[in-house]
Amino acid sequence: PSPTTPPGRVRLPAVAGSWYPDDPTGLAQMIDGMLAAVEPVDGAPVALIVPHAGYIYSGPVAAAGFAQLAQGEYDVAVIIASDHQPPLSDPISVWAEGGWETPLGVVPVDVELARALLEADHRITFDPAAHEREHPVEIELPFLQRVCPDCAIVPILMGADDEEAVQALRDALLSALPGRRAVVIASSDLSHYPSREDAVRVDSATLAAIETFDPAAVRAAIASSIQAGVPNLVTCACGEGPILVTMHVAAGLGADTVTVLRYASSADSPYGNEDQVVGYGAVMFWRYEPPDLTQERQEALLALARSTLETYLETGAIPPYKTDDPVLARRAGVFITLREGRNPIAPLRGCIGHTRADLPLYRAVQEMAVAAAIQDPRFPPMTSEELGDVTIEVSVLSPFRRVTDISQIEVGTHGLMIFKGGHQGLLLPQVPVEEGWDREAFLEGLCQKAGLAPGCWQEGASLYAFTAIVFGKE
Repeated sequence: PSPTTPPGRVRLPAVAGSWYPDDPTGLAQMIDGMLAAVEPVDGAPVALIVPHAGYIYSGPVAAAGFAQLAQGEYDVAVIIASDHQPPLSDPISVWAEGGWETPLGVVPVDVELARALLEADHRITFDPAAHEREHPVEIELPFLQRVCPDCAIVPILMGADDEEAVQALRDALLSALPGRRAVVIASSDLSHYPSREDAVRVDSATLAAIETFDPAAVRAAIASSIQAGVPNLVTCACGEGPILVTMHVAAGLGADTVTVLRYASSADSPYGNEDQVVGYGAVMFWRYEPPDLTQERQEALLALARSTLETYLETGAIPPYKTDDPVLARRAGVFITLREGRNPIAPLRGCIGHTRADLPLYRAVQEMAVAAAIQDPRFPPMTSEELGDVTIEVSVLSPFRRVTDISQIEVGTHGLMIFKGGHQGLLLPQVPVEEGWDREAFLEGLCQKAGLAPGCWQEGASLYAFTAIVFGKE
């Protein structure tokens, strides 16, 4: 053990050499390769859900979660898993001494935090034997060692996922974690053993429920899938309890946004098959901070949009742009609205956007300015002669949040996106204000935008809300 490992027993690896490589060099190279393939999302995780299968199956999905830890600073990871071996003697076991060994070394346990949990509730105990053969915590540790080498851990096993156990662990963690630089990690796979097609359907429902940030919705979605009688479906999430605890704790620690980072199944691996599948998801819970778009930065982005259009309409190329401003380099979804006239209520000339926050803000502004001018199918391509009389408006989007109750929608604050039956549509927050719509008219306008029938939002539709920082120049 390293000098930082507290006194007490060190839990030895149980699945090294089978579920993941036991050669330190090969293991580090494998993990680093998977991490390098991840496109990070701006925002530091308060909590994660990551899978725990063998690395050849779920490693790339786990990497999508662990890579996000580079966005924050942490000194402890609380890793919560369900038991897969004979049941625990008590509902919850916290390993509270020494450390856990992997081929990459020993990860110390945060004994002080672990003991605080043990003291918080009589249902939380330390049962060392229960942890010895379990893989769901161990499988996460090499990833943690590569992305957060100074992190300690608190390994937790749940032998029950009933509401009483969930509340006990939730309350203990919310009492112990405030003020700590901690990330909470739920170790869980998704559907077990349906066909690939059924797995995608079941897992989509589970992930959509997780996106609502409502643990009750997750319970309901899982119960609905089980009751549907999907062939060979044994469970929708082997870590249902850990997922629910993690959602509660993430919200209590200030997370307000859920992002599904990646989904795959064992059928996506060369070693898997399509008849009996296990699903894997990586999910991040985080706190959204809007970009600090000062007047100066707004003017810089508007000038960039116009100069980009000037160059593109003359040469057919987007000009290069460099900035040292981290706000302008931050990834964000962007819409560009062009109007025929030098005022913000002039007739529309083009409006196109990019909802994914996977481009630097400045680049998204450049690309969407060109798209709005050239690619909007409602209008002919813009000419250089028109540009001088065009008003440019930029909308910088927040992350999208699932809407489960239309009373959550605030006209003038929220934009909306709808998905239903292969159709989708989006309206920016300023649209219902400009049109004089109330909430129901806003929803009907959204249906029309998506090419759907009136009232489409009332049943079978997926609704997402977002906010936007909107600015333009007359």
